[in-house]
Amino acid sequence: MRCLIVTAVDAESEALGSIPDAVIVTGGVGRTNAAAATTEAILTRGPFDLVISAGIAGMLPGVELTIGDVLVAEACVYAEEGLLTPDAFIDMTAMGFPLGDFEGNTVPVDPALLERLPEPVLVGRIATVATCSGSDLQAELIARRTSAVAEAMEGAAVVHAARRLGVRGMEIRAISNHTGDRAQQEWDIPTALHALGEAVPAIIRHLTAD
Repeated sequence: MRCLIVTAVDAESEALGSIPDAVIVTGGVGRTNAAAATTEAILTRGPFDLVISAGIAGMLPGVELTIGDVLVAEACVYAEEGLLTPDAFIDMTAMGFPLGDFEGNTVPVDPALLERLPEPVLVGRIATVATCSGSDLQAELIARRTSAVAEAMEGAAVVHAARRLGVRGMEIRAISNHTGDRAQQEWDIPTALHALGEAVPAIIRHLTAD
């Protein structure tokens, strides 16, 4: 299985090291960079059997995660696409405009990939945000809106771009921080990067084993 791994920044790519049969691309921060870099890599450096969005993430409130935990997205959820009214947020399904060949704001991950994950990898919904949650109010809003347990800035765009080009995709994140009021957040990026570097190769080996 030949794999494309898309990260946002060099530190994430460097944490992964060298992985057999994998191409690692530092695509830049945010959804536009992520989608463009994924598409470019598939078209110019493919073919690939699997695309992975890999990096660090912030845990959303009310979840049982700790810094350094590794989380695989069971679905990648666009947090902001929709309509914000005085009364509620209306997602793309309610608006009647499809983002792709999936329901609403939720980019699915291939169930067969999820079924092959090694124990005890954690699985949960991951929100893809354009604006990170630096206040308690924003963090709680994203958690309610998406039912996600963590947020990052690229996953849905990577998996979505891969899906459009007929390649299975998934998102793997190591928890680096809490979300919420910025002054109260706890951060440990080195621990998260170390966990990411340990987990991603192990998950790939497991997925590609006979």
